[in-house]
Amino acid sequence: EVLSITDLVSSIPVLVLTASSDANIRSQCLELGAADFLAKPLDPTDLVPRVRNALESKLNREQMANYAVMLEQEVQIRTEELASSRMEVVRCLARAAERRDDDTGQHIMRVGRYVGVIARTLGMSAETVAMLEMAAQLHDIGKIAIPDSILHKPGKLTAEEFKLMQTHCEIARGIISPAADRVGSTNGSIGRSVTSLQQESTSPLMKLASRIAESHHEKWDGSGYPNGLKGHAIPIEGRMTAVADVFDALSTKRPYKEAFPLDKCVEIIREGSGRHFDPMIVEAFMARLPEIRQIQSECAD
Repeated sequence: EVLSITDLVSSIPVLVLTASSDANIRSQCLELGAADFLAKPLDPTDLVPRVRNALESKLNREQMANYAVMLEQEVQIRTEELASSRMEVVRCLARAAERRDDDTGQHIMRVGRYVGVIARTLGMSAETVAMLEMAAQLHDIGKIAIPDSILHKPGKLTAEEFKLMQTHCEIARGIISPAADRVGSTNGSIGRSVTSLQQESTSPLMKLASRIAESHHEKWDGSGYPNGLKGHAIPIEGRMTAVADVFDALSTKRPYKEAFPLDKCVEIIREGSGRHFDPMIVEAFMARLPEIRQIQSECAD
């Protein structure tokens, strides 16, 4: 850091030597920053300790300033380490879900990055985009509790099996926000207002992940699950993840289907605009198709 001349001069201790005995002058000099005030005639034996005290005071101030800078740097390092640890925990949870659903391969990574693309297109901040990319990777964490016979079933699910599959949204909320699980066990209700989720965690990342996990299967027309939310009642992060998740499911091989060509995937997403998906989110997604294709290539199974 380059200091200005004013900063450099202001750091030099000043001793005032004067023959004036006016108390007001002495007070003004000290208030303006003088380190000490010496009256004439000067006693030589008094000068050395006064100068030494002024220099020691300057040294102490500099040490305190340096300590404050060092402390701030240490806090920043610890904050970055904490953020890194939190991100690693999220990645571990996401990988755990992926292990249960091997056929999706890099599904969680692609969905996270697709959500990031949509968020950037909508003009969200870099910090928000990074958090959304990470939180969206936990959207399917609830599948940990779904039986393999349902996850890997090659054919269409029965009504009972599909009902069980739907519970992965509620299960995810319970995994990410334990407080939510306790609330659910008290009142016995699965369908809950997404608004209440905002009070169940102090971590912005976990709150975001919880809302995404519970709301990414809601539909714009209100026909989705688990809470039947409609339109803007669905959190925007859930609306973004819905488009990303469905697009990836369409464009990759699953136990019950082959991968669809890109044109077919785009057509299905467009057809779902206004019914399954928020039209604004679909428009943002379509505007960045070249980038979406690049992510598909980089994160291929």
